[in-house]
Amino acid sequence: MRTTFLILVLGTGALTATQPNSGAAPDDVKETMIEAPDGLTVKVRMEGPYTADAPLQVVCYFKYTPERAKRMAGAPVELDKHLGGVIASLRERGEFVGDDLETLLIVPPAGSIKAKALLLVGLGEESTLSLEKMERVGNVALREAARLGVRKAAFAPLIRDQGNSSIPVGDVDGAVLRGVVLARDTENRLAKENLGKGQMLDEWVIEAGPKYFDEAGTAVRQVVQQTAATLKARSTKPYMTANP
Repeated sequence: MRTTFLILVLGTGALTATQPNSGAAPDDVKETMIEAPDGLTVKVRMEGPYTADAPLQVVCYFKYTPERAKRMAGAPVELDKHLGGVIASLRERGEFVGDDLETLLIVPPAGSIKAKALLLVGLGEESTLSLEKMERVGNVALREAARLGVRKAAFAPLIRDQGNSSIPVGDVDGAVLRGVVLARDTENRLAKENLGKGQMLDEWVIEAGPKYFDEAGTAVRQVVQQTAATLKARSTKPYMTANP
């Protein structure tokens, strides 16, 4: 995994949904929320990565080729327009190729997008896309959020907008969420043994377009339940088996 820096949900919970009304503020959007155990809130919001107000925005890109760049549409195109073309420039110059789990952290210029930091995560070749890889994307995102000390992060996979429909949108969102939840639990367990800082992330936001909003919400509920069982099965033995 190559890392570059550029300066420029658990158990079952109550599910609620809100929708904007005629008197709503412009930034009010349709939202589904799950209050998960251990203080983690998971939301599905009908919003794009260039309008979300979050300390950290996470997006994904396949390995760059000129042909793939021509297929790009929708949210990633609009995101880069707001950023003045910085993502396209980096990719065309080979400075962020999008190799497996390659990361690049951008600090957006004032007035470009609402997010305070933008994390690009590489997906490698399209032929290697899998739910296991998307779970690792969740691991990476959680640990970058912990490193930055942010309490809220938003996520948009952008896979459909890059012309790939090999995995259902809900499954992608669910796999990433599973990675976030499991990595967060590890961080918490390490902190209890004075081996880490502990979790900093309180809220994980999944961004979904109108076509996939309901699908993503259903997947979130399922993953929350499934991952709770995984956590219960984890060993509770201390990580350190002997004093150093």
